Amino acid sequence: MESESEEETEDDDFPELNEQIEQQIDAALIPQPLNQVLVEAFRIPLTRKDLHTLDRLNWLNDEVINFYMNLLHDRGTEDDLPSVYSFNTFFYPKICSQGHSGVKRWTKKADIFSHDYILVPVHLGMHWCMAIIDSKQKSVRYFDSMGGRNQKCLDMLRTYMNDEHKVKKGSDFDFRGWSFVTEINIPQQMNGSDCGMFACKYAEYVTREHPIVFTQEHIPYFRRRMVYELITKRLM
Repeated sequence: MESESEEETEDDDFPELNEQIEQQIDAALIPQPLNQVLVEAFRIPLTRKDLHTLDRLNWLNDEVINFYMNLLHDRGTEDDLPSVYSFNTFFYPKICSQGHSGVKRWTKKADIFSHDYILVPVHLGMHWCMAIIDSKQKSVRYFDSMGGRNQKCLDMLRTYMNDEHKVKKGSDFDFRGWSFVTEINIPQQMNGSDCGMFACKYAEYVTREHPIVFTQEHIPYFRRRMVYELITKRLM
């Protein structure tokens, strides 16, 4: 028998999508007209075409993921929640091709080292992953829903952190006590379509400091829930 606390935790992870919410989701997923903007925030307009990437087995696009990363950042500004800094999906390819100099201006008005978590979406051509710099646990963690390893990513982020610290703080980053790890015991996708959802949910659970307890069977629910979160500009 589940305890009351276990039931409350499950309710927090999977809040009900009532009939009214489901109707809003269905309306947002009507594919036409494709370029109609349904919501705009964070300088990101989301069209019906963008939201349709959340339908069934479609692949998530940059706009949807970047919008969601901003929602995670906003949630981190609330009382008693860890602070979150989110890079967009164009950050990782930029540091791979140009290093710190290519993104130096991106944090001109921000101190990334003042945040508990830094989110780095990683796109590997046909596959989404998530890297998270965890200042509380002194770790850089790589999440791949297909079990892949990416030492290059971990090394690139270590170099970036050091370069950014030298620019902002005038000294090398102190990596004593830090670890750089590929997470292994995490939920894995069972198809070739849901990597973007897994990457986003890894970030959502970690920044909420909650055990990652979802599975592939929860992804259809998460897809519809994310539609609602995007059009209302607030996480459930």
